[in-house]
Amino acid sequence: MADQEGIVTYRGAVSASHCDHIGHMNIVAYGAKFDEANWVFFCEIGLTPSYLRSPRYGMAGVQQNISYKKELFAGDVIEIRTQVLEITEKRMCVRHEMRNIETGAVAAVSDITSVHLDKGAHKSCPLPAAVRQAAEALLAGSR
Repeated sequence: MADQEGIVTYRGAVSASHCDHIGHMNIVAYGAKFDEANWVFFCEIGLTPSYLRSPRYGMAGVQQNISYKKELFAGDVIEIRTQVLEITEKRMCVRHEMRNIETGAVAAVSDITSVHLDKGAHKSCPLPAAVRQAAEALLAGSR
């Protein structure tokens, strides 16, 4: 939909194996789909799989909040769009918004805060300048 902000980071369908005993997509599946969207988002801003697999740097999630808005069922087709809520020297907070493509309804929202990590020192360190610049271009309200 044209009025939505952010970039598409996931498209897929809810399968029966994603659903719980009462027929709704269960929280494990929401978490998995938001996780997939997060990796696509990282790649889009320059935190590629090869960069994150290197021995020097990585990303560590430090907080995640999920709000469930509307039920999803087997067969529903969904899209996740991602935008940056905040970016600092070492940390970023992103919002993933999951929508039912057929109805346009927001099904869930996940806010994730992560830090850039020096794997050797086991502490946060500055994000690469190009990554910060790419993330800043996706700041909520900046488009």
